[in-house]
Amino acid sequence: MTAIGTNPERTRSYNRRLVLDIVRLHGPLSRTDIAALTDLTLQTVSNITGGLMREGLLVGQGRRRSGRGQPPMQLAINPSGGHTLGFEIQTDRITGVLVDLVGEERARRQIDLPEPTPDRALPALAAERDALAAEAGIDPIGLIGAGIVMPGPFGVESLNAVGPAALPGWSAIDARAALAGALETDVVVENDATAAAVGERLYGVARAYRTFCFVYFGSGLGLGLVLDGRPYKGAMGNAGEIGHVVVDPGGRPCFCGNRGCLEGYVSLPALRQHLAAAGIHAADSAALERLAAQGDAALGGWLNEAGLRLRLVVGLLENLFDPETILIGGALPAALIRRLIEAANPLPASVACRDGRAAPRLMPGTTGRATAALGAAALPLFNSVTPELALAARPAPAVSWP
Repeated sequence: MTAIGTNPERTRSYNRRLVLDIVRLHGPLSRTDIAALTDLTLQTVSNITGGLMREGLLVGQGRRRSGRGQPPMQLAINPSGGHTLGFEIQTDRITGVLVDLVGEERARRQIDLPEPTPDRALPALAAERDALAAEAGIDPIGLIGAGIVMPGPFGVESLNAVGPAALPGWSAIDARAALAGALETDVVVENDATAAAVGERLYGVARAYRTFCFVYFGSGLGLGLVLDGRPYKGAMGNAGEIGHVVVDPGGRPCFCGNRGCLEGYVSLPALRQHLAAAGIHAADSAALERLAAQGDAALGGWLNEAGLRLRLVVGLLENLFDPETILIGGALPAALIRRLIEAANPLPASVACRDGRAAPRLMPGTTGRATAALGAAALPLFNSVTPELALAARPAPAVSWP
């Protein structure tokens, strides 16, 4: 785990994050323990930890007796040494979370905001920053940064300003700069599905997996990819735009210009359109859950059609990426996710059909509706605290799902 490269400043920054991450994962640790785990010299570790303690990022937690002599001081991450924000901007609401330096959630809020154009969303985000900080009992001036997630894709003219997942007005401005100005802190902007995969990797069932796909129900339908412990974003940040994979050539027209796109069959807008055609208005998750509990025929029809389309894509993803599992999560209620997985079975033959599988091929995520916001909050945290996401996930408990 020795730092690589010859740029001194880059090496110092890497080593600093490496020490923080080792203590976060394995602490409390002595300086000797840290040196052994990082392959850094004891003097280098002493210099780094001294600086981190002065900054309030590390704290002493007493001394561990180990033989003769003065017991070594044990160092641990100071949870209150820093905080980050995560916001998910959707077409009708904003979800925000605030987490501390060890990734524990300290506050969560959600507000309804139809048509979140920049002139409406930026003031709302600033107000939510203050409300979250007040709820957590911290000063917003001391925030490390904020992660903001939006529906993708980014920088694709035909897809940015139209369709049910579009956020009008954002493609015409420098979104990162505008958000940083409104929140008065450094900002990382990410697409919602990638952030959701990060959230599931850090907080959910995907803690057990290093390579997985996350099918995300947000404003549209997206795909987060984590390959060998790292999120894969693609050349322009648009990897995983699964909603516009054609699953029915010549099928339903899509706003992107193609016909038969997956999002036209498997997404919350597609579900609500299907129900509306049957004279059913389901405005929120509670209404969808009631329909599921009642065994509604129209809902069952959508599940059967969506499961058929999803089945095709599962085989494609498995053959392309060879994931340990494929997860489904986001805004679709948990009960419907389970029924959608049932409707997608039996799954097609693929490279995933092998003996000794440790996980189901298709399974629900466990972090719920806030998974993208949690992932967003983690982005600035791990930019400053860890050398790579592969080191960031906490050990996972044993999880089983039939």
